[in-house]
Amino acid sequence: MTRLALYLQDAHPIRDAMAYTQYAEERGFEAVWQADSRLVREASVPMAAFAASTESIKVGSGVIDIWSRNAARLASMFSTLDDLAPGRIICGLGAWWDPLAAKVGIERARPLTVMREVVDAVRALLGNETVTIDGVHVHLDGVELDYVHQERRPKDVPIYIGATGMQMMELTGEIADGVVLNYLVSPDYNRRALEHLAAGAAKAGRTVDDLDRPQLVVCSVDEDRQAALDGARLLVTQYLGQQPHIMKASGVPESLLDEVHKVLTWPATHEQVVEASKLVPDDIVQMICAAGTADECRKKVAEYMANGCTCPILYPLGDDVRLMIDTFAGWEP
Repeated sequence: MTRLALYLQDAHPIRDAMAYTQYAEERGFEAVWQADSRLVREASVPMAAFAASTESIKVGSGVIDIWSRNAARLASMFSTLDDLAPGRIICGLGAWWDPLAAKVGIERARPLTVMREVVDAVRALLGNETVTIDGVHVHLDGVELDYVHQERRPKDVPIYIGATGMQMMELTGEIADGVVLNYLVSPDYNRRALEHLAAGAAKAGRTVDDLDRPQLVVCSVDEDRQAALDGARLLVTQYLGQQPHIMKASGVPESLLDEVHKVLTWPATHEQVVEASKLVPDDIVQMICAAGTADECRKKVAEYMANGCTCPILYPLGDDVRLMIDTFAGWEP
């Protein structure tokens, strides 16, 4: 059976998102992922809501940054979530992005070193170890998760890294339990990512097949094909302006990025996104999204799976989230 997951960000009220998660669980989805989305929705509260209102579906942070929460507080957060839904929580971490990080006073210096330190610390703390680290970013002095009123046990919380650049991809292959492959990338990008994951995995005496590789996939499905394409085009345009590193990694032409940047500021207004979206052709939308009819969306998701994705994490655009869930429930590519 095809592994499937649902991605929720901030497009829906949390109670609606809870209902979508319950429906995805009923339809056989294995996981739901919630991001820290910009400065709109913090991840741990909806993750707890999803975990409390379901029975079996896994709940992952897809992803949260490694800078704004102390490593010990990250570990206690995931320990708490595991108390709520034992064995169902996934810790997904990412290196964040600029200009947002810079605008809130965070200098993302030496992200590879910081990621290694945070992963090492969080894993050890969740493993019920006492941790001392005096690193570049992490400074812990004899710290443990000091349980008093509950069972002292290692927590079964795998750590995934949301990697985009190839150096972070290689580090992920070396130290993580899995990688959260990004959305709005092309299948060709996946092939390069797998090469770097494999190189990193080899450093740890394993292969790329030892890594879980779920992937965020923007999915805009509608009986009206043009409506589906237009819905995805707005999100693509926003990311062309805000996260051009992802777009460049996917092979989006530099000339298109330059044209979009002439229209968009940060943060962009809705009117600016709509205006800039007129510059984005259908072929760019369909290169990096599953957008269009149900058959077109399934075909695109299958393409990602043929290029290394082990579990598509479907990010629904449009009003009918259940339609997207039904489009893929029980599907075999």
